[in-house]
Amino acid sequence: MNDYVPLQPSTFKPGINLGLIGYPLSHSLSPQIHNAALHTLGLEGEYRLYPVPPHPQPLSLRERGVRGEGMYSLENLLENMRAGEIHGLNVTIPHKQTVISFLDALTPAAEAIGAVNTIFRQGGQLVGDNTDAPGFLRDLQSRLNIQPFERINVLILGAGGSARAVTYALLSRGCHVTIAARRLEQANALAAYFGNRFPNIQPETIKFQFLTLNLQPSTLIINTTPLGMSPNLNDSPWPEGIPFPGNAAVYDLVYNPRETLIVRQARAAGLRATTGLGMLIEQAALALERWTGLVVPRDVMLNAVKTL
Repeated sequence: MNDYVPLQPSTFKPGINLGLIGYPLSHSLSPQIHNAALHTLGLEGEYRLYPVPPHPQPLSLRERGVRGEGMYSLENLLENMRAGEIHGLNVTIPHKQTVISFLDALTPAAEAIGAVNTIFRQGGQLVGDNTDAPGFLRDLQSRLNIQPFERINVLILGAGGSARAVTYALLSRGCHVTIAARRLEQANALAAYFGNRFPNIQPETIKFQFLTLNLQPSTLIINTTPLGMSPNLNDSPWPEGIPFPGNAAVYDLVYNPRETLIVRQARAAGLRATTGLGMLIEQAALALERWTGLVVPRDVMLNAVKTL
């Protein structure tokens, strides 16, 4: 671990200090929704963004450390949390798996998923949790009204940290899951991770394989990749020229912009489709409840970003 370089005390506001680790973070709506909830709950403090470039960092970024160019060190942020200067952290791409080696313990959900999106302090230890899985399931049922889960064929695009949470959530409900990733070895690794516990999972590659995939009608298609995220509005994880399966539904974890290209493509094909804004709200509320022990107002969080 790097030498601990604490952020200056003047960096933090009085009260509860929270934040998001990831890179890039320019698209993130998390400060708006968390700060609105903190205000409504009557809590002093602030939720902010902590851009942490991927490791290993380019030398120029590593040299900047936590004090220059708005970049932060993953190790130093966690040490600030150990010192009580930061009270809770969320984790997003690309650190949901790499952060695990810096933590003291995992909740059963995070351990089963193999990815962390929420960190809290407990008895002097840093504990990793995952609120993505329950947040995703709650929003999926609310937005697309898919029942019963055990009869669903699911195609998951991507095999990163978000894909792990979604895959675990759906396999736990009895879905038949296919993982499609650009690199077959990444899809294989995710399928192997869950394969011993859940036999109803198989890997595929995105490129060239869509013509041979057995895409059944009523397939649920879930994008867990960042393709289509602002500012890359013209990107889509769905291959050009490949039709969607009949009577499918599409759920895109990307929430910025409000209507991604794959959602527009699906709706143009007459399919039900939604972005992941509801999942963002739900997983954030569950994380804030973990940090504060209070019931968090989902409507306040949603209203905070509706006009953006």
